[in-house]
Amino acid sequence: MEVQHPSKILMTADTLGGVWTYAIELIRALNDFGVQVALATMGAPLSEEQQEEVKKISNLTVYESEYKLEWMENPWEDLAKAGEWLLRLKEEVKPDIIHLNNMAHGNLDWGKPVVVVVHSCVLSWWRAVKGEEASSAWNQYHETIKAGLHAADIVVAPTQSMLHQAEDLYGPFKQSTVIYNGRGQQLFQFGRKEPFIFSMGRVWDEAKNIAMLAHIASDLHWPVYIAGDDKHPTTGESVDLENVHFLGQLTASEVTDWLSRASIYVLPAKYEPFGLTILEAAMSGCALVVGKTDSLTEIWGNATKYVNPNDADELRDTINSLIDDEFTRNIMSCRAVKRSHGYSADHMAQDYSHIYRQLLRFKLPEVLVE
Repeated sequence: MEVQHPSKILMTADTLGGVWTYAIELIRALNDFGVQVALATMGAPLSEEQQEEVKKISNLTVYESEYKLEWMENPWEDLAKAGEWLLRLKEEVKPDIIHLNNMAHGNLDWGKPVVVVVHSCVLSWWRAVKGEEASSAWNQYHETIKAGLHAADIVVAPTQSMLHQAEDLYGPFKQSTVIYNGRGQQLFQFGRKEPFIFSMGRVWDEAKNIAMLAHIASDLHWPVYIAGDDKHPTTGESVDLENVHFLGQLTASEVTDWLSRASIYVLPAKYEPFGLTILEAAMSGCALVVGKTDSLTEIWGNATKYVNPNDADELRDTINSLIDDEFTRNIMSCRAVKRSHGYSADHMAQDYSHIYRQLLRFKLPEVLVE
């Protein structure tokens, strides 16, 4: 007898970054399987754009909170309160599956199959960005995350690279698998390309490393446009750099427009467990220049130009070479588009639907062991 899809899932997500985009994309795609999702949000209130976004999704009910996330400063009291809130939601919603996009709450008394997704973590971030192990100040974080992941029926990561890092830091797990993130191709368009370089993110984010792009921009043959804030988060001072144009916070439709026109998308990341913005750029036909990390080489193969994220000269030379060579630029654009077809929202939803059904049937199926 074939196991049915779960009719209802309780899912968590923060509202502050790529996890939100991932969760909304997955929820939309799960509608084709008849799955209703109760989404418990934490970290910050929904923005106006997020509120408008969720209104259009028929299989979604949102439950908002502002509890601190596990990586924030001194979150422990909030994590405990959030756990109590989530268990109350479980009693109200009566889900078939618990899908956690934060890791700290994996060991609650759920009484249902639990999926925990490791989108990223502080300790792996620290290794990649700082080149060293995190200090003892993060010991409580480590123990909390380890307990949550050990309790999960299955741990999911968006790349094999991220899964290996999680296993090294927190493993072993009961079960684990890789499910690549996805986006809906219909949300992006391949427009008439214009002579400029585009990037997205906070210029101060050490992991995204956009600051290196900004600082070599004066040596590039095309202008650089960055979707993000030019103000320092601590000092509030604006950055004024030659050949760099900061666009501020863009709406989703504005991002789509910029990507459709950008010839080259650059993200020289030091740490990027998946990189949804890179996928969006690929779906929009941009030639890609990204940091050479294990996760990004796993995802993109020969469909991007890789650079050492610590070598500004290499970044400059790689970008200028693409600018000066239209033939190669067009080849890289076509490769990116073709490769992006493997990371659709539909594929992602099919893979999650498979593990949901397996958990409902077997709880800990051998077929899922990596």
